[in-house]
Amino acid sequence: MAHGHGPGRCCCCGEEAAERGAAWGLYLRIDRQRLQCLNERREGSGATVFRPWEERGDRSQFVESDDDEELLFNIPFTGSVKLKGVIVMGEDDGTHPAEMRLFRNIPHMSFDDTAKEPEQTFSLSRDPLGELEYSTKIARFSNVYHLSMHFPKNFGAETTKIFYIGLKGEWTEAHRHEVTICNYEASANPADHKLEQITPQTHFIS
Repeated sequence: MAHGHGPGRCCCCGEEAAERGAAWGLYLRIDRQRLQCLNERREGSGATVFRPWEERGDRSQFVESDDDEELLFNIPFTGSVKLKGVIVMGEDDGTHPAEMRLFRNIPHMSFDDTAKEPEQTFSLSRDPLGELEYSTKIARFSNVYHLSMHFPKNFGAETTKIFYIGLKGEWTEAHRHEVTICNYEASANPADHKLEQITPQTHFIS
C-alpha cells in the first residue's frame, strides 16, 4: 500500500522523527557545570550547541571561535557512555569545520594536548541542515566518561562557527564513587573505636 502524505499530519513521519530525536539524546547526559569550550568568542556559547535534535535548526544559538579557527570541547558525562555517532552542523561556507578529532577520557584537555594521537579523526563535509552522521569506532568509545572534540581547521575562513553538535549512543549510570565511600567508612570505623579504648588506659597509668 502506498504511503500518502495528505494535508493532515503524517503520524508515521512524526514517530520516525521522535525516534530519531530520542537517539540523539546524549546531550542530556552531559555534566554542563564542567563543560568547557576553549577559544570560544562568547563565554558559555559552546554549551548551547548541545541541545535537542529537533532544535538543531535554531540559528540564534551557536559558538564561534575567537583568535583563530580552532575549537576544543571538553565534555564530561554524568556516567559511562557508548558513543555511536556524531552530527556537526555549521554554515554552508568557509566557517564550517573541516576536520574533527575525538579523544576519550582525557579531562581538562588543552590545545597543547591535541598533539596526541586521537581515537578517531573525521574529514567533515559542509552540513548546514544537520543531516550527516559520522559513525564512531564503537570499540574505542564503549566506556567514555569524558569526550574531547577538537576542530583544528575549517574551509578557509578566519573563524569557525558551529550551530549544533549531536551525540548518539548509550548511557550507563556510574556507581564507583558510592562504592569507594562505603569501603572507606567500613575500614575506618573499627580503627577509631580501638583508639578510643586505648587512650583512656594510657592516661590512667601516667
